[in-house]
Amino acid sequence: MSFLRRRSAPTPAGPDFDVLAMDPGDWPGNLGAGLLPAPDGSCQGVFLRYDLFGGRGPAMVIGNLPEGSPARELGEKQVPFEVAQLLLALENEEEVEVLETEDVPVMQGDNLLIVRRLKLSESRISCVQFDRSDNVLVTIAAWDRPITDDLYALLKPLPAEMFQQG
Repeated sequence: MSFLRRRSAPTPAGPDFDVLAMDPGDWPGNLGAGLLPAPDGSCQGVFLRYDLFGGRGPAMVIGNLPEGSPARELGEKQVPFEVAQLLLALENEEEVEVLETEDVPVMQGDNLLIVRRLKLSESRISCVQFDRSDNVLVTIAAWDRPITDDLYALLKPLPAEMFQQG
């Protein structure tokens, strides 16, 4: 995935890495985006919430966390940040943990992705993760719908302008 590379700018106003997600124009519902700031002002991650439930919470959260982001540091059985955000947005206070993981090879065009499928104690959540060539961890968490290989074909870098501060 050579097009996924670290972005450099003289004065970054958003993430200094490309954000891989579904284009908002391809999604029929509402989209929200959040940045995870570090104390020094750098961006430690981006997550996008895709809402198909008419304001009742997101159907999917896609996160992009660069190497060194504290949100990547998880304890044993702890769910990824994106799963926690999905549960929070859905006002679901159930304790959820990772039961097991499985590595699955997936073709993305001419590229091979090794996708980690996470089995969670809450069976209505589907969650997958993969590492990009620039060491950004992409996590997809979906509520009440499976994540199929077709989804990976919809992922693309979003324009940096989406994350500019106004």
